[in-house]
Amino acid sequence: MINFRDNVKNMEGYVPGEQPPPGSNVIKLNTNENPYPPSPAVMKVLREFEGEWLRRYPDPMAAMAREAAATIYGVPVDWVMAANGSDEMLALLARAFLEPGRKIAYPMPTYSLYITLAEMQAAATAEVPYDEDYNLPVEGLLAAQADLTFVCTPNNPSATVAPVKDLEKLAAGLKGVLVIDEAYTDFADSNALELVSRHENVIVLRTVSKGYSLAGLRLGFGVARPALLEGLIKIKDSYNVDAVALRLGEAAMNDQGWMKDNAGKIKASREKLAKALEKMKFRLWPSQANFILARPPRGDARYLYYELRDRGILVRYWDRPGLDDKIRITVGTEEQNLALLEALKGPLVTSGH
Repeated sequence: MINFRDNVKNMEGYVPGEQPPPGSNVIKLNTNENPYPPSPAVMKVLREFEGEWLRRYPDPMAAMAREAAATIYGVPVDWVMAANGSDEMLALLARAFLEPGRKIAYPMPTYSLYITLAEMQAAATAEVPYDEDYNLPVEGLLAAQADLTFVCTPNNPSATVAPVKDLEKLAAGLKGVLVIDEAYTDFADSNALELVSRHENVIVLRTVSKGYSLAGLRLGFGVARPALLEGLIKIKDSYNVDAVALRLGEAAMNDQGWMKDNAGKIKASREKLAKALEKMKFRLWPSQANFILARPPRGDARYLYYELRDRGILVRYWDRPGLDDKIRITVGTEEQNLALLEALKGPLVTSGH
């Protein structure tokens, strides 16, 4: 008989967004991928990739990727740790700090992987609700005094940013570790990286998945004081970042111009899409990410999700309190955004809007 731990048997597990098979005639606006291709420098490295790098184990400390990241972030190399996506950094933090009797806190709604990680470790959770405008509930998170406090900023799914002053107050008042998950920061006007130099209990997470168009690569980073990273390094996989990710990730990060140009196009498209949705009477929240959280005029998000799906357009929908009247829309190319807006006209009319 297969005998999992009780908490594993009872947990639901993380449910990723729908991934249609390659070649499908689908407009995919549901998992916040960058609609533009990776840097030509990345593709050049991939075309010229030497088999010798695949025959050998990769650098266990991912030095070349960490050095590129440290240069961009303006921190010493030993303040940067590389991982198999920023999701692995989240998992390592949960493994290092959570167990039965310990606690994790996060504002809700947010990235649902945090919940899964707590369940995996059988840890207690403190879910502190956002208000209607997604203001960071600083006092509630401070009151929880968790061993780990996660703040996603820009937040997923609201796309709203937590002010640095609020994060600073958290860092100063928490006894545990503050994890600032900045997966979408390349599309935002500000970030909280400066807090790492001022607080030993802060770690900022970054990824190449979003801004660098490398969601299929799996490479992310944790930026923190070496004393905090030391425990995470102990429990990581021996070779957690593969040779392909190391070299392609380095090439991507060294081409800042390409990333920033694409991020600029996405931000411009985001503003145009937001204005068009507001004209259709959607309720929106101010986005600093590459997606928009939108409440349909009548709140019938589930209906719109399925109507769009039938028309070959995928957006994200969650059937849970606080989100069941909203859809999350990834910002696509101009053509994809126009197709979405056109597809919305029919459902909005037929549902009585």
